[in-house]
Amino acid sequence: MGRTIDVPEDTLQESETSNVVLELLKQAGGCVVTDGGFATQLERHGANINDPLWSAVCLITMPDLIRKVHREYLEAGAAVISTASYQATIQGFEMRGLSTKDSEDLLQLSVRIAREERDRFWKEYQNKVHTGPGQAGSYHHALVAASIGSYGAYLADGSEYSGDYGSFVTVEKLKNFHRRRLLVLADAGPDLLAFETIPCKLEIQALVELLDEEKIRIPAWVALNSKDGVNVVNGDSLTDCVGLLDNCTKVVAVGINCTPPRFILDLIRVARKVTSKPIMVYPNSGEHYDAVIKQWVECKGSTDTDFVSHVQEWRKAGAQLIGGCCRTTPNTIRAISRVLYEHTQVYAAK
Repeated sequence: MGRTIDVPEDTLQESETSNVVLELLKQAGGCVVTDGGFATQLERHGANINDPLWSAVCLITMPDLIRKVHREYLEAGAAVISTASYQATIQGFEMRGLSTKDSEDLLQLSVRIAREERDRFWKEYQNKVHTGPGQAGSYHHALVAASIGSYGAYLADGSEYSGDYGSFVTVEKLKNFHRRRLLVLADAGPDLLAFETIPCKLEIQALVELLDEEKIRIPAWVALNSKDGVNVVNGDSLTDCVGLLDNCTKVVAVGINCTPPRFILDLIRVARKVTSKPIMVYPNSGEHYDAVIKQWVECKGSTDTDFVSHVQEWRKAGAQLIGGCCRTTPNTIRAISRVLYEHTQVYAAK
């Protein structure tokens, strides 16, 4: 079972989950920018992530590059940065021959790197503001979100884009798969837990039950994905899925990720009918992932400009956290930041 994780007592208290997302949104005037495609930027810098661990392989081989990418997104204006742990699992590391302890250490390293780079960037920014004509309000003391990919991401067979897990996968199996990683990442001290690219209602049910069972006080957000603008990718009702999340007090924001931009507006409208929780959207660039060749296939018109042209309508429809997923870059996030902050009074976090 691995080593004992000594989770701080306040992490496990029954008291209400601290809502750092709402606090950030209040400071920012109601809408903030999140980061963009992490693996995409690693590849742009020359990293070879054609690996079952995907971007998480860089926790082993190139941790300094992970720091660099976090920095690039912070400089682009991201108020939430996600750790390089989306496809990092204890099971996956162990399949590479690592011990359970080493696997858990790498998970915690992903959070530590993000926190250290966030704090370094914020300190430098504050010094600039205090010593010269700075741009107070341009940046926030960003939140660090511990990225937790779906079961399909661990399988590395593209099933996070289909939700086809097979009949042998049950709620209990999914809870057991996620449990240890969840505790290890929570112990590392992120500001929130980010469950991403969740393709089916079954996995949502497992995550909701797991959050309640483990009594984790660190807040969570859950992002679903869709390929039709109506349902999650396996065909389950988006309304039903969001309803489950709305009833979970540990979930403080819900939304959509790794979905083509053309579907986002309709998905926001559906979600807004079911929940009053903050909605985040971070679509991919509109390209299609081919699970056979394990590559993103380009589509005509998939550019930063086209992506950003949707941002204002997403905001008006109710999205409060807006960023990018696969095949988006710091340029995307910088452009989103400009669009949003033209219409939003922004205050620097104190």
